[in-house]
Amino acid sequence: MSDAPEPLRDVIARHGLQASKALGQNFILDRQLLARIAAIPGPLDGATVYEVGPGPGGLTRALLDTGAKVTAVERDRRCLPALAELDSAFPGKLTLIEGDALAIDEPATLGQGVHVVANLPYNVGTALLLRWLGGEAWPPWWASLSLMFQREVAERIVAKPGSDHYGRLAVASQWRSSASISMLVHRSSFVPPPKVMSAVVHLRPAPMPPGVSHAVLEKVTAAAFGQRRKMLRQSLKGMPGALDALATLNIDPSRRAETLSVEDFVEVARRLT
Repeated sequence: MSDAPEPLRDVIARHGLQASKALGQNFILDRQLLARIAAIPGPLDGATVYEVGPGPGGLTRALLDTGAKVTAVERDRRCLPALAELDSAFPGKLTLIEGDALAIDEPATLGQGVHVVANLPYNVGTALLLRWLGGEAWPPWWASLSLMFQREVAERIVAKPGSDHYGRLAVASQWRSSASISMLVHRSSFVPPPKVMSAVVHLRPAPMPPGVSHAVLEKVTAAAFGQRRKMLRQSLKGMPGALDALATLNIDPSRRAETLSVEDFVEVARRLT
């Protein structure tokens, strides 16, 4: 660990940085809060960590302070000089990539067993999560995801059947991984303050149910929740075999999608795979 860090507010002022609304940026200045976020995955000494959208580098430094090796991708080149200072302060520990996180091939770039820790830009957060949760290969390249979202999105990720937040995102997040909210973060913790509260969601891979295709499960949930006010007999009637699968599983076709458990959706998908 290096000397006591410069206050982030001073770093931002010195580099003339201002959060970009177009890039979905909101900076956290509280270094104690950032250290708490960095601790969510558990011990990181010697581990590889991937950070998306580091901005002025507050969370980046907190992660480097744990002893982790950090790869950070930032598309806002205004932030690169501040991040380069961290590279100098932690020699050999930080790899900077200027670019769009949606264009990164993470397994090729990072390898396996990576911990992802990020205050995700609001405008790409859900898209990145769904990509990291997708694909047929499992377990994935990441060992854990600790991600900041708007609180409403976080609640959709961990939602249980029957709740207003339960939908496709909950099934995608929970069918082969565990998901929990680790921390709530008040809007006043950010500069500029967003209009809503935020939360950090922590996910770890779980065993993949055998005989199930991710692509098929995605099609089932897309159909079911695409018309969530309709009964399953209506929302799934356009999917060959789906109604027969419900009958085989003794799932009443008059039920609505939000009443089915994650396991129910997995069983329907298994019979269509």
